[in-house]
Amino acid sequence: MGAQLRVYKRRIQAVTATKKITKAMEMIAASRIVKAQRKVAASQPYATELTRAVTAVATGSDANHPLTTEVETPTRAAVLLITSDRGLAGGYSSNAIKAAERLRERLASEGKEVDTYIVGRKGVAYYGFRERKVADSWTGFTDNPAYSDAKRVAAPLIEAIQKETAEGGVDELHIVFTEFVSMMTQNAVDARMLPLSLDDVAEESTRKGEILPLFEFEPSAEDVLDALLPRYVESRIYNALLQAAASEHAARRRAMKSATDNAGDLIKSLSRLANAARQAEITQEISEIVGGASALADATAGSDK
Repeated sequence: MGAQLRVYKRRIQAVTATKKITKAMEMIAASRIVKAQRKVAASQPYATELTRAVTAVATGSDANHPLTTEVETPTRAAVLLITSDRGLAGGYSSNAIKAAERLRERLASEGKEVDTYIVGRKGVAYYGFRERKVADSWTGFTDNPAYSDAKRVAAPLIEAIQKETAEGGVDELHIVFTEFVSMMTQNAVDARMLPLSLDDVAEESTRKGEILPLFEFEPSAEDVLDALLPRYVESRIYNALLQAAASEHAARRRAMKSATDNAGDLIKSLSRLANAARQAEITQEISEIVGGASALADATAGSDK
């Protein structure tokens, strides 16, 4: 019985140590969410105004440009998948991967060949384990991305959209990331970055009561679009990286809170079992003492006769 009590005590100590770790990780994630939210909010106005500027240039000209012109029969698409570098974040990365798989199946059903680009070790590991081809990958910055990271990711995508498909280029650019809605809600979404859907942007502006500005182009609308193309892709990817980072921290905070609560429940359960084992041990010792005293009394009484 004493051995069983020692086992319970060791398990309680181990779970208590784990609870301290998960509680610390929960607090760290909670503190990082606020910073990530501020970065998302700070990047949003630039991305919005840049999209409006591109739309205004495209609607005010007849330039044939990959930023705004859809290919009549697209045959190849690039998909950028954003996952995390670290685990312990619940279903954060797996949900993004599932969304990318659904997008891949949809594009394949439309007769498009898909080139996959991945951000984050979790996505790289998923595709590597299944021996799937990856066009390019980046790791090491998912929890705190900088604009320079977005530029690195955007460079090969911009190069691909500017090439002909026969030369290894693509007709469309898609992105899969986790959208930060609130501390409790994060949704894995996919969106087409290029070609830009002018109808959707115009509809969104109309819904908000905004009027697209009019511009005069120097030297030409096509040159302006050439200059805006990398900035547009970089800003979209940067905003997606920031939202994904905020979502990752929120998912990790929620997962660590759940782990901390579960550890507390397990400690209570083990404590009850340890108390029961200790009480049983005490009861057994008392019974042995009483039995020994009774036997000694009987032996003494017998010798007196």
